[in-house]
Amino acid sequence: MNLLIKSAKIIDRQSPFHLKTQDVLIENGKISEISNIIKNINNIKEIELENLHISVGWFDTSVSFGEPGFEERETVANGLSVAAKSGFTAVATNPNTYPVIDNKSAVEFLINKAKGNIVNLYPIANLTQQAKGEEIAELFDMSNSGAIAFSDYNKSISNANLMKIALLYAQNFDGLVMSFPQNNSLSNNGVANEGAISTKLGLKGIPALAEELQIARDLFLLEYTGGKLHIPTISTEKSVKLIAEAKKKGLNVTCSVSAHHLFLNDSELNEFDTNYKVKPPLREKTDVNALKKGIVNGTIDMITSDHNPIDIENKRVEFENAKNGTIGMESFFGAINKVLPLEKTIDSITNLPRMRFNIENPTITKGEMANITLFNPDTEYVFDEENIFSTSKNSAFMGKQLKGKVYGIFANNKFVIN
Repeated sequence: MNLLIKSAKIIDRQSPFHLKTQDVLIENGKISEISNIIKNINNIKEIELENLHISVGWFDTSVSFGEPGFEERETVANGLSVAAKSGFTAVATNPNTYPVIDNKSAVEFLINKAKGNIVNLYPIANLTQQAKGEEIAELFDMSNSGAIAFSDYNKSISNANLMKIALLYAQNFDGLVMSFPQNNSLSNNGVANEGAISTKLGLKGIPALAEELQIARDLFLLEYTGGKLHIPTISTEKSVKLIAEAKKKGLNVTCSVSAHHLFLNDSELNEFDTNYKVKPPLREKTDVNALKKGIVNGTIDMITSDHNPIDIENKRVEFENAKNGTIGMESFFGAINKVLPLEKTIDSITNLPRMRFNIENPTITKGEMANITLFNPDTEYVFDEENIFSTSKNSAFMGKQLKGKVYGIFANNKFVIN
């Protein structure tokens, strides 16, 4: 496909055109020219939009689509459509499906479902068989079939020896092990952050210590075994400090934070709205501020939507009985762009996560295949149901003032514009 993008400010630290406003010509899916002014001599499709910015296509490292097993929440096809409209050219899908993604056939099923799409899908496979936390799954076979990492998504591994074995074994094929940061004996079926808010509301609390103790354990194991560890969706101030200290030691560890943990805090729970019931729970304002600083100073490597569609039957119930999760792709850019510097935002959803998950890392340079997100970072709006593309509507951002509009994406020689 051919496309001429006019007067776009390029946000891409890897490109020689970073922070420059240029015309970008794409021919047969490849960037053929970048210049101050490109004349449209062949009368190809031209895009010129208000305050147009472009970056390398965004990569979301934690999305849940439901399929197989929970198609009423989100199918792969609709999930990838939501991703495209939300600015993502690649997503990593969680294995919280039924059946779970604990063998090569399940990995190949997801890859085949997404074949030919404008958005690339990269499966995260289960770390343990049937996600039970008892025996290691077929990691090597699943890696060969296309799994980019291994995690039991939102289920922590209580058995320290099993985590040790996983870290050792995955080194044989440079595998990335993920460990959800929650100590089950301390979280003890809690539903909200343990603090003044949960006490006032009579909600059973999950202490910050539950996350921090698990992270400390996993970092000790990593120091002992070597290997590669990724800790998803951290949520506390102390967690940021623990990971900063581990990085100073030279440990091969990265971490992510969700958009809702950067934007919201536990004061949202006052109305018992189950859309705010997420895992990890929303924390205090001091934690939110520490997470933002962690992104800015580089301790936190990437931001994710942690998009998790939940059907209405599992949300329109009492807070204690509701399932954890919020959709997040549609609101993602508007939320993080509201609270973080633009360049840091783009880094955390482009080159940094791609490098960690060992997938192709494009740049906006002549001769490269075009993998681009188009957006306006200054558009302000109130997020409401009209902005939701997902099958499920469980958004924690309803009624929130957000900043930043996605225009569309170009990837895999295809173009989608909103």
